[in-house]
Amino acid sequence: MKIIWKGVFPAVTTKFTDNDELDFEAFDHNISAQLEAGVDGFILGGSLGEASVLSDEEKFALLKHTIEFVDGKVPVLLNIAEQTTKAAVTCAQKALEYGASGLMLLPPMRYKSDDDETIAFLTAVAKSTPLQIMIYNNPVDYKIEVTLDMFEQLAKYDNIEAIKESTRDVSNVTRLINRFGGRFKIMTGVDPIAMESLVMGADGWVAGLVDAFPKETVAIYRLIKAKRIDEALAIYRWFLPVLELDIHPKLVQYIKLAEVATGIGTENVRAPRLKIQGAERERVLKIINDALAVRPTLPEGSWGRVSEMHTA
Repeated sequence: MKIIWKGVFPAVTTKFTDNDELDFEAFDHNISAQLEAGVDGFILGGSLGEASVLSDEEKFALLKHTIEFVDGKVPVLLNIAEQTTKAAVTCAQKALEYGASGLMLLPPMRYKSDDDETIAFLTAVAKSTPLQIMIYNNPVDYKIEVTLDMFEQLAKYDNIEAIKESTRDVSNVTRLINRFGGRFKIMTGVDPIAMESLVMGADGWVAGLVDAFPKETVAIYRLIKAKRIDEALAIYRWFLPVLELDIHPKLVQYIKLAEVATGIGTENVRAPRLKIQGAERERVLKIINDALAVRPTLPEGSWGRVSEMHTA
């Protein structure tokens, strides 16, 4: 299924049973809520998906299940976060075999590759597959920046189509547009600066808190693209304290706690992560519950599988 790089793409959480196995029932419940809200694609096995603690068998079981469950409604992407080039290429090839629509691709894990090594890694994957690729550029968390000069080199590979812009510098959206025009589609990847990035010209939103608040996330995106900025801003201001949970080292636990609060998830995580407790738990729950207490009424047509709102 061809990916159109616009709209809201949830970086979905992976659900686990109390016995630490994949919980497909809970996963499907969350995916159904997101589809109802009108999201435009799903990304599996990202940071929020606890990729580092999933076995390859689990990762591809989740991919196969999601593709079957979504049944062509939206594209399904697999994240590649591997330590070796060989493993990354193998992952890309398996993703194609299983029917993924595309890939989100990180630079090498653990080893801090230099610019030439990073380019070699990313291009090796791009050359190994016909799948559409979004480069995930997150130097804050993963310590390797894909610079504008590096994207200039990557532009020769037609299947590298998009950038998940997570440098946390809103101005980088403008720099990318000024340098490359429309060559790369830009997907903002940091929830607390998503509106700013979209207003500056980002094409879409790879979102985290959408896992708990899908309708509100979709509404903000659609209202911005319909140039109904004041309406989007009102929802965004309400949402911001919750969106800031996305930039904490425990974002997985925090967002899963929000999913429980909104009735579309479970709190189970895989060790070494643990459920949050005590004062930390109370602090996060207060942020979530304060938002739920004044949850806004969304403008008609701003979310859902079918909308007449202009979102060009």
